[in-house]
Amino acid sequence: MNVAELVGRTLAGLGAGPVFGVVGSGNFEVTNALRAGGVRFVAARHEGGAASMADAYARMSGKVAVLSLHQGCGLTNAVTGITEAAKSRTPMLVLAADSAGSSVLSNFRIDQDALATAVGAVPERVHSAASAVADTVRAYRTAVQQRRTVVLNLPLDVQAEPAPGEVPLPEISGPAPVRPDSASVVALADLLAAAERPVFIAGRGARSSREPLRQLASRCGALLATSAVAHGLFHDDPFALGISGGFASPVAAELIVGADLVVGWGCALNTWTTRHGKLLSPHAKLVQVDIEQQALAAHRPIDLGLVGDVGCTAADVLAAVEEKPGYRTGEVAARIATGRWNDVAYEDLSGAGRMDPRTLSRLLDDLLPAERIVAIDSGNFMGYPSAYLSVPDEQGFCFTQAFQSIGLGLATAIGAALARPDRLPVLGTGDGGFHMALSELDTAVRLRLPLVVIVYNDAAYGAEVHHFGNADMTTVRFPDTNLAALARGFGCTGVTVRTPEDVSAVRDWLAEPRTAPLVIDAKIADDGGSWWLAEAFRH
Repeated sequence: MNVAELVGRTLAGLGAGPVFGVVGSGNFEVTNALRAGGVRFVAARHEGGAASMADAYARMSGKVAVLSLHQGCGLTNAVTGITEAAKSRTPMLVLAADSAGSSVLSNFRIDQDALATAVGAVPERVHSAASAVADTVRAYRTAVQQRRTVVLNLPLDVQAEPAPGEVPLPEISGPAPVRPDSASVVALADLLAAAERPVFIAGRGARSSREPLRQLASRCGALLATSAVAHGLFHDDPFALGISGGFASPVAAELIVGADLVVGWGCALNTWTTRHGKLLSPHAKLVQVDIEQQALAAHRPIDLGLVGDVGCTAADVLAAVEEKPGYRTGEVAARIATGRWNDVAYEDLSGAGRMDPRTLSRLLDDLLPAERIVAIDSGNFMGYPSAYLSVPDEQGFCFTQAFQSIGLGLATAIGAALARPDRLPVLGTGDGGFHMALSELDTAVRLRLPLVVIVYNDAAYGAEVHHFGNADMTTVRFPDTNLAALARGFGCTGVTVRTPEDVSAVRDWLAEPRTAPLVIDAKIADDGGSWWLAEAFRH
């Protein structure tokens, strides 16, 4: 056994996986060693796709996914997906072959440690045969316990060294609970006692703390909202407002602005979640709870910051507060119940062979099974599936927008589908992002995924079209393409939707065995610029 095999066996023994990747000579042996250890391997068509698949799988499953890459260009092909994962604090391990130390003139040679650092990942390295197991365990532990994306570089000369005998592997537990200090708990309890209209906004760090937050909100009369990445966390709560920020419904926005206390739970309270600060009343007290000190007040001044994980902090505060109605009145509950985006009236823009994206989204929300997992690409269209397609819980929404790159959606949907095979996977993407990711349709077909791909097709990079107004749009408009035909060429079911009647083709596909993806080429009407991006561009 050589070091490459030892690293693969070690990761398999630690419980890592599945592994996504494109196999070349540099990562051939370590990938096969993972497979020999019982770890599933999913072959992508492009390293960038493999990175997004691994990212989504890790987010939706809670497991450490592995990305296997060739040295040099294999790693650079995957950089955008790795950056998204690193910015999102996805626990993911990137196994990247690296040029031998003596191969200073290798075509593949780059500074892979520096590259990992530059995008926010943690660089690690297998230094020698003697340290191979310790190096691999350290990288895995960092991914698990610090919730980090780790790039473990495997130099080719070290990979080829004879391996020492296998050693017993340690049991690696998850992150230890972090309790806040008692003075901070009392301070937050006092603020909640004084507040008449408290609102909780739960973010990425709250995704595993639904019940403690619901109990505390019920006790102190707080309304519940989420950042986009935690959408669905409070799905069935009558006092849940949905997403806070650019995707907030008019009722949700009004009620958040009316709060006299806003508490961000594992939530950055950044410009997107607060709609550039417009959702925060200047008279409201602002509190942040996070496991990392540096996250507190990183985006805006706060009145109180608590260092602690969300579940522990909510439980401690619950024990210190008295029950009160707060913001939870019958009138507020009635407004929330009839104030979802699907209830908001609008002027239907459908006509001339193009369909209003709101009409399309509402029809699909009614038609598609409720047990779904929705992935969102980036672009002008993205608020429609985010706002109008309901999800059953926080495990039903995969939102990879930390790097705000278009083109990650299709691979993200594949990774999410593999993490939750019990749910119908649904992707909302634009024509630009779909074209970028087109090669991974082959992966979805090969895996026989029942994936619904909704392409909001305006034959343009719509954000730029609307942002730059009357300027020359030659660079961001394209001839309309027949995406349904392209999809059929890959082995998918492809349908074109121009009118509400055309959506019946989706119903027909749902009634079939669903052994291949459905691609909906939805020719959408010009919305004049999506409301969430229009507001962003003004700032």
